Amino acid sequence: MPDRSEVCVLVPTLNEAETIGTVLESFSEHGFENILVVDGDSTDGTREIARDHGARVIVQSGTGKGQAVREALRHIEAPYVLMLDGDATYRAEDADAMLEPLLSGRAEHVIGDRFADMEPGAMSRLNRTGNRIINRAFRWIHGRDLEDILSGYRAFTLESAERLTLTESGFGIETEMAVECVKHGVRTEVVPIRYEARPDESETNLHPFRDGATIILTLYQMAKTNNPLFYFGSVGALSSLVGVVLGGYVAYDWFVPPRTSHEVIAIVSVFSILVGIQLLIFGVLSDMIVALNREQTRRLEELAEQLGGDRPAATPEESAEAASTNGAADADGDPEADELASAGDRD
Repeated sequence: MPDRSEVCVLVPTLNEAETIGTVLESFSEHGFENILVVDGDSTDGTREIARDHGARVIVQSGTGKGQAVREALRHIEAPYVLMLDGDATYRAEDADAMLEPLLSGRAEHVIGDRFADMEPGAMSRLNRTGNRIINRAFRWIHGRDLEDILSGYRAFTLESAERLTLTESGFGIETEMAVECVKHGVRTEVVPIRYEARPDESETNLHPFRDGATIILTLYQMAKTNNPLFYFGSVGALSSLVGVVLGGYVAYDWFVPPRTSHEVIAIVSVFSILVGIQLLIFGVLSDMIVALNREQTRRLEELAEQLGGDRPAATPEESAEAASTNGAADADGDPEADELASAGDRD
């Protein structure tokens, strides 16, 4: 493991007075002294408890976990970040396993898989079902299986975080980070962790239906730039399906006696089919543009690495020789300087 000072433990909080002290104490006991608590203006004394346990505390200027994470990144200078919730559901004992892929160079972003070892009662049946649905939707829409994209236990390099475009303000931040990692080719690894139940006296800030709907919407909206074929194709397919159903109804009433014409419905049917086909074509073209852009970005990165590797640093002897050669060239190539020097000698 590296020097613990190279790791910043980031803990976004909102009214976690019952658990924040235990969380900070456990990480301090494991040698983590650089701990940053970003508090969402708690009213239960969370900030005071965090300061008493030696954490650096800032009050976020906005609201929501996502906004807290974005603001925190501007205050972090350590090369590695270990992010977790302040509700005592994540253990300091798993920190080394979370950081190891970063330090070995295998990954730039690590997700802790809560389902690998979940304490009984740590997650309600409703939340478990919602998590499964969201993870499957992520795999279907964005083409990667990251096991547990909603996990709040993350480890990542500061450099990789700066490459992500984060805009979410609430609990959709984990989903956005996962999508951005796929979009920008950030090497991501999943690590099994232990997920423990919240203490009975600690209340969750998560609203399953509202936050679940927000996360699903985030997944779909972010497909616009990461998987445009799905984003535009799904709308186009739905529009075409509506047009076909309406057209079938019009055709049925026309061919089956007594014949009835539905001009308005027929026009809507044709319009829906045309719009659907156009959206499908637009989705295909957008997908080709995204694929081409990714390929060009990958080649530019490879070229930059090759150019960087082909330029070895000059040795001290070579630097001295180059300086001597440049000095001689300057003296030989400046007749006015030679004339002035000669005049000075005559005087």
